[in-house]
Amino acid sequence: MNRVKITVLKTTLDEELAKEYGVAGLGACPMLKEGQVFSADYAKPEGFCDEAWKAIYQYVFALAHGSGKELFYYGDWIRKPGVAICSCNDGLRPVIFKLEATQEQSKMDDRPVR
Repeated sequence: MNRVKITVLKTTLDEELAKEYGVAGLGACPMLKEGQVFSADYAKPEGFCDEAWKAIYQYVFALAHGSGKELFYYGDWIRKPGVAICSCNDGLRPVIFKLEATQEQSKMDDRPVR
């Protein structure tokens, strides 16, 4: 299994939906910032949003296990092998991520947590 580089490309706010459904003063995601970079494999990176991880984990898992050699979804989505562009599932202020397969091997830490 290889590690996957996760880059925060964009934090957004759908102002029309936020005005109709959001709380007063709602802004873009306060947890993640554009340009942040994380490295992951089977586990959520430290400091990464739990909800965003649930939304992108399937793509991280696929890239970590070798699908970085081909195009996702029959070549009709992203034109570059080993790359996925996806977002968290916050409908008012989604965060857009770039996931990239790397050649860096994962190191499993199987020591028990106490």
